[in-house]
Amino acid sequence: MAFCLLFTLGNVGHQAEAARAFFVFGDSLVDNGNNNYLATTARADAYPYGIDHPTHRATGRFSNGLNIPDLISEQIGSEPTLPYLSPELTGQRLLVGANFASAGIGILNDTGVQFVNIIRIYQQLEYFRQYQERVSALIGPQQTQLLVNQALVLMTLGGNDFVNNYYLVPFSARSRQFALPDYVVYIISEYRKILMRLHELGARRVLVTGTGPLGCVPAELAQHSRAGECAVELQRAAALFNPQLVQMLNQVNNQLGSTVFVAVNAIEMHMDWIGNPQAFGFVTSKVACCGQGPYNGIGLCTVASNLCPNRDIYAFWDPFHPSERANRLIVQHIMTGSTKYMHPMNLSTIMELDSSV
Repeated sequence: MAFCLLFTLGNVGHQAEAARAFFVFGDSLVDNGNNNYLATTARADAYPYGIDHPTHRATGRFSNGLNIPDLISEQIGSEPTLPYLSPELTGQRLLVGANFASAGIGILNDTGVQFVNIIRIYQQLEYFRQYQERVSALIGPQQTQLLVNQALVLMTLGGNDFVNNYYLVPFSARSRQFALPDYVVYIISEYRKILMRLHELGARRVLVTGTGPLGCVPAELAQHSRAGECAVELQRAAALFNPQLVQMLNQVNNQLGSTVFVAVNAIEMHMDWIGNPQAFGFVTSKVACCGQGPYNGIGLCTVASNLCPNRDIYAFWDPFHPSERANRLIVQHIMTGSTKYMHPMNLSTIMELDSSV
């Protein structure tokens, strides 16, 4: 795992050419520990989080084990990226990339205000700019630009703008300001600005995930479901948001004259096993492995929660987040999925195209 450490500083420039860096932006689905360094309630730094991680310790990932960025790193043959706030992210380790994600954030700055100290998306982008300055000091500006241009980027935003903003409380400020269809148009236009800023900062291959089935997670079933059916309003939000996101990404790519942004259809990926969990080896896609109350969907996963003995047969680890095994199914689709899941192409195709350039 520590292949980076084998390189002396003299070989750093060569390594920048050899390995593909990986950068991650977004929320708790992809945070791998930044929030551990912040005074916030949005943390996954205590048992039983990480129970199946190689270290068997809570790492700040909202998972029983590995999360989506870890599994993408595994697939592209790279070391897992470190959280940007980690003191270990120095020297050659910077060349592997960095994870800037922070649990609780959204497209909008007022999303997740209840979590207080979290790294809002424009602050994540500012850290990315600072990261490039740090790498420039190591390998020079030209090599840094090359490293960033050739990197793979993952961006995961949007779910919290509904769950932890629009629908957080009845008659929330945003729901009084916007009817749902108008809110979706607004957040898509704001998302576009974020992606254009990311492009300005040098990103040239960006996987952009849509939201999952927001109304089908155990937390929403616990609040809104009588017989295990998905919450209608949140499903409506996801059904409006996801197609408009793909449309916006197509427009931006056309404007840039290049396929910079690739849409990851997370809702389709989830609905496969939500509709038929047994076909994928799950006993349930409704009950979280770790939690309490109906569907184990109330509150957070803590040491006092119900905990399932076998995480591999649960689609959801906690009230909001997939289990490592479900994450593996998602990453399989990212790698080799058809256009139903990946638009306009999957990650294997991207890697093939980029290696022939």
